[in-house]
Amino acid sequence: MKKAIAVALFTTSLFSGLQLMAHHAPSAIFNMKEKAALTGKLTKVDWVNPHIVIALDVTEGEGPVSWKVESSPPRWFSKMGVSRADFAASIGQQVTVEIVKALDGSKYGYLRTITFPNGNRLVLDE
Repeated sequence: MKKAIAVALFTTSLFSGLQLMAHHAPSAIFNMKEKAALTGKLTKVDWVNPHIVIALDVTEGEGPVSWKVESSPPRWFSKMGVSRADFAASIGQQVTVEIVKALDGSKYGYLRTITFPNGNRLVLDE
């Protein structure tokens, strides 16, 4: 009986630790001081928890380069009056984003602002 309880406690603590490691502060992945502005065609929106992710094709040099941009949870956008439909309506159109870049130098960023094709601008922090 004691062995079963010990195994159950160990398993519970193992999974609890994994959940904590799975969620991170943006500064763990992104250089919060290295900002960049990108303009490109919005190609995809993943409206999922824990963070929405958008994909942009940005013209760099000789052709388009795909960027992946992570953001706040869907619930945050809903509270700000922005819906999945707002993003979906912009797929295939030019948007401008301000991001902070990934620490590893990849084409990955964390969204700070987005300006939609209709001119509406959403600021995630200031």
